[in-house]
Amino acid sequence: MTARRAVVTGQVQGVGFRFFAARAARDLGVNGWVRNRPDGTVETFAEGAQEAVELYLERLRLGPRVARVDAVIVEETAPQGFDSFEVSG
Repeated sequence: MTARRAVVTGQVQGVGFRFFAARAARDLGVNGWVRNRPDGTVETFAEGAQEAVELYLERLRLGPRVARVDAVIVEETAPQGFDSFEVSG
């Protein structure tokens, strides 16, 4: 089990990015959450098998077609024991 927190910068709000992230997480069996931040970025917490989390982060770097991802800033963190993936804020 591995966990990562990431902040995605670029044109990532108002383009369906959170729902894109949630679909990717659920497809890969990753648990955690994704939310918009007041500064225009998107923040996510993802945990699961290391390969699945890495694939999730790769998908975030691509984003949905209408988004523009400038950077995905990732930090390792401790797993929290989530049993689903949620979209908020």
